[in-house]
Amino acid sequence: MDFQQLTRPAPTSTPRTLARIALGAALAGAGITHLTVAREEFQAQVPAWFPVDEDVTVLASGAAEIALGGALVVLPRWKVAAGLLVAAFFVVIFPGNVAQWLEGKDGFGLDTDGKRLGRLFFQPVLVAWALWSSGAWPALRRAVRG
Repeated sequence: MDFQQLTRPAPTSTPRTLARIALGAALAGAGITHLTVAREEFQAQVPAWFPVDEDVTVLASGAAEIALGGALVVLPRWKVAAGLLVAAFFVVIFPGNVAQWLEGKDGFGLDTDGKRLGRLFFQPVLVAWALWSSGAWPALRRAVRG
């Protein structure tokens, strides 16, 4: 695997650039709400089995979202690496979404099992969005080919 492919600027287009900036802005915005007005709502997504205090988890994930979102927006040369990190972040937090569904915790208007289950299907969309908009998907293919 040629890891240098993952740090080289990837070709882009206006739709990809706009999608990357929109995702970055949305992540940064969500991160800010983690730290301010929606801390309790985000605590509903922390699984009961997770060994770290709910508030600490929410604050840490909020800081991560601000950093990742900012990287997508202001570090275009590193957009592939940022896109990979954002996609990985969405995978890592997915168990919290599953736990919210399984534990029946309300948050963000997700007040029924059906709504909480439906939300789970949006997570792969976020992963794909991060990989596509950052150019990480083609960069990964090039890296694997060597």
